[in-house]
Amino acid sequence: MIDLGRIRLFCTSLGPVDAPALLLTHGWGGDGREWSVHAETLADRFRVIVPDLRGHGRSEVPEQGNTPVNMADDLAALVEVLGCGPVVAVGHSMGGQVVSLLAVRHPELVRSVVALDPAHGAQGIEVAGIPGRLAEYRERGARAAASFVAGAFSPQAPSGLRTAHVRTMLGTPDHVIAQTYAGMYTDLDAVGVRPRSEAYLRRRIQPALTVWTSAEAAGWERSTLHVRGSRVDHWPGVGHYLHEEHPERTVRLVQDWVSGAVPQ
Repeated sequence: MIDLGRIRLFCTSLGPVDAPALLLTHGWGGDGREWSVHAETLADRFRVIVPDLRGHGRSEVPEQGNTPVNMADDLAALVEVLGCGPVVAVGHSMGGQVVSLLAVRHPELVRSVVALDPAHGAQGIEVAGIPGRLAEYRERGARAAASFVAGAFSPQAPSGLRTAHVRTMLGTPDHVIAQTYAGMYTDLDAVGVRPRSEAYLRRRIQPALTVWTSAEAAGWERSTLHVRGSRVDHWPGVGHYLHEEHPERTVRLVQDWVSGAVPQ
């Protein structure tokens, strides 16, 4: 548990302290345990830092301020306290939004970004459903969110993965569920809806690797990239928790990306 002044975050660190640093960031209603397999393997070559975001897991749970913007600033404080920057910031889902916000708001602390099925670029039917989902999360909290998570896996997902995520989501405080969702999509500084996503992605100066499970989203983000060295991949037939459905593939992806992003 690290006291950052602004928040107390639970964080684990594996690998050599003087190695290039990877920051592995979980998504909405999750915690750092989802990176356990990846962290153990990546620690052979890198310093692997795995925090629980505010309001999640074992970290402090404030009554207010559980938003991606605050989470990004928390991570900036964490990187500075640990003295491990600039990092390669890896994030899944909401964590993908958080690490891009970290890169934009604190560019000196981020070498590059890896965003896996990130929570940005919402459009069309998804956007139309945001007010109703937010109302449900405010009323029913984690129970409503768990129903959403239960449908986020492919038929090929490893046994037990769905249950693990449903249980973790149900353990997340109800007010955190609602605040983080609003922070992603409806707050004044939210960047999850496509026009706002495009504006903030254009401000991200670091190379970024984004992996989408949606072909449409992959095509959209390719058209918004303005940084040399960035890349967008598409993994078809994979569920939203792609990094856990395919951990070995994800580890290889990150290793190959970091090898090109970090001076050897």
